[in-house]
Amino acid sequence: MSGKSGRKKFQTPRKRRIVFPMSGNAKIIWNCRGREVVCGPRTLIMGILNVTPDSFSDGGKFLAVETAVAHGLKMVEEGADIIDIGGESTRPGAKPVQALEEIARTVPVIKKLREKTKALISIDTQKAEVARAAIAAGADIINDISALADPVMAAVAAETGAGLVLMHMLGTPETMQNNPHYDNVVSDVWNFLEERMNFAVSRGVAPEQIVLDPGIGFGKTDEHNLALLKGIPTLIAAGRPVLVGASRKSFIGHMFGGGTDDRLAGSLAIAAFAVLRGAHILRVHDVKESCDAVRLVDTLRTNELATQH
Repeated sequence: MSGKSGRKKFQTPRKRRIVFPMSGNAKIIWNCRGREVVCGPRTLIMGILNVTPDSFSDGGKFLAVETAVAHGLKMVEEGADIIDIGGESTRPGAKPVQALEEIARTVPVIKKLREKTKALISIDTQKAEVARAAIAAGADIINDISALADPVMAAVAAETGAGLVLMHMLGTPETMQNNPHYDNVVSDVWNFLEERMNFAVSRGVAPEQIVLDPGIGFGKTDEHNLALLKGIPTLIAAGRPVLVGASRKSFIGHMFGGGTDDRLAGSLAIAAFAVLRGAHILRVHDVKESCDAVRLVDTLRTNELATQH
């Protein structure tokens, strides 16, 4: 733009304050079998306990019941609010496991943990039969990566009042990484989760039971995963807590190199970013380190909120 003198006119750029949507803006109650879990002021940590021989990061480490229980209690001591127990690997290419095998792997661990801790216990399963057995053993939450592909799962959640995590996945673990495609990954995932949430409510699940998970790494390219992390505020608009599980995922390895045990720094960076974008719950392998990082982010968020009011 030129003035009368013909010289170019420059304006001093105006200062802009960039404020990420924060989970601390409001409290959201998550109802898990009558326990009212407050989401918002403090990020919740869900510790991963895989009692499987073939999970991508810790497969085979916790097959023995006593070993699994000891690890679960260690994660509680380190700060985990929830212990998420899975008896079927959901890594890319994983084969399905029969319900009775899943129950045999998970229920003894849940029973022992329930005797020893008041922490929330989650069952990571796609099968209503497994979820029902886990809840009878003391679990509080159903973490369903298929978002109610089993038509009976909604009824189990409605009858028991269990917390219900609905996750987006493209296909199945066996097929999900076969050239995943979206028109717009954030919009497509949001539309799917909205439909699944409405379906759950239509089957008697209370909205207060529901948590949403965009499914990082489940039928997504590296670019899709990064777009979803940036798009967390879109999911928050549903008014339900958002869970993010990016710990040790392969896209972190693609960015920095190394195996699953070399992804701690990247996992912590993603965790901090997810909290600043508004995530309420983080599903992690490295509980102590994640708690340390997230508690500092929570403190900084709280201070930022105080200066805005």
